[in-house]
Amino acid sequence: MRFGAKKRPFYRIVAIDSRAPREGKALDFLGYYDPTKEPALVKLDREKILDLIRKGAQPSQPVLRILKREKII
Repeated sequence: MRFGAKKRPFYRIVAIDSRAPREGKALDFLGYYDPTKEPALVKLDREKILDLIRKGAQPSQPVLRILKREKII
């Protein structure tokens, strides 16, 4: 979910039902990503993420890139 001001994005990484609207209610808050910092600030709950993936959750492509960069997957 995107937050922040114009041209200053801040993203919350959340678990959401695939049938829900993109900006719909989140099932669980998993962390955040702030690309405006140098280096980009990333904070993730590793245990929640791995548990959801084991249960069949599929991360989006942008989140998958972050998870690989942070060596979670």
